[in-house]
Amino acid sequence: MFSLIQLESFVAVAEELHFGAAAERLNMTQPPLSRQIQLLERELQAQLFVRNSRRVELTAAGQVLLPSARRILDLSAKTSLEVSRVATGDAGTVVIGYTAVAGQAVLPQLLAQASKHLPHVTLVLREAVSVEQLDALSKGSIDMGLLRPIVTRAGVQTQLIKKDRLIVGLPQGHDLATGKGVFIKEIAGLPLMMYSTGEARYFYDLVLRLFDSVGARPEIAQIASQIPALLALVAAGLGVTLVPATAMEFAPRGVVFEEITGPTGLSDLNHSDMYLAWDEASANPAAEMLRKIFLESIDLDTEDHQPVSSRK
Repeated sequence: MFSLIQLESFVAVAEELHFGAAAERLNMTQPPLSRQIQLLERELQAQLFVRNSRRVELTAAGQVLLPSARRILDLSAKTSLEVSRVATGDAGTVVIGYTAVAGQAVLPQLLAQASKHLPHVTLVLREAVSVEQLDALSKGSIDMGLLRPIVTRAGVQTQLIKKDRLIVGLPQGHDLATGKGVFIKEIAGLPLMMYSTGEARYFYDLVLRLFDSVGARPEIAQIASQIPALLALVAAGLGVTLVPATAMEFAPRGVVFEEITGPTGLSDLNHSDMYLAWDEASANPAAEMLRKIFLESIDLDTEDHQPVSSRK
């Protein structure tokens, strides 16, 4: 079978129509160049050049070979470049999980960084609640997730990317929609659109902690796993809910928001921060490259929020 060096030698001579010029182009002397052409002709059992003291010409067989030889060399160069890009993280595929809120508040920035710095990387996006993302990270079916830190998971690292807090979502025109804030006790007797204990356990527990901190109990009327569903229930006038402040960016018409007010210390409990999570054992160079670029772009005080690794 012929080699790439034989094809390179053939194309150089075919384009230069001069063995000396072709040898100089390939940074070699004429004897080894002539030897490569002879080996190629022997392999193909065809004469490729007519050579005399005055000039070099392609034979009919050489004219047929030339376009194919160029394509093979181009494909070889392209393949080498693609493999190199994948190995260094400049190309490949990254699967990203994200929650509904992250899809509005954080994902656009991540996609912009990927487009700017890693244009040859293909991104696959999968919307899922946080617990599903953690399972997917453990199984290797996603490379990174934009989620809430519901539980620690062995081998999964997380880093804070957006600080957030819960606020009260009210139907438009509600008596508590005054712009002055709402006490938790003021909504204790109202029908609460509440999070699922399975798929949205993080928010479920957070809401209960806020109520417990002021000695109140919620009046749970409806349950949903996704924030857009809770807001839709509020827009329909079925009750109130507590959602991250970033949810205001995609709230449906008919929903207004109030800050949660209360005793000193309540704000210390009211955190619904967003994290980037990834499997520390991942062998995907493109995912590692994207993660580093994205984290460097985050404008956040991370003094007390370095990556956390769970190794249970």
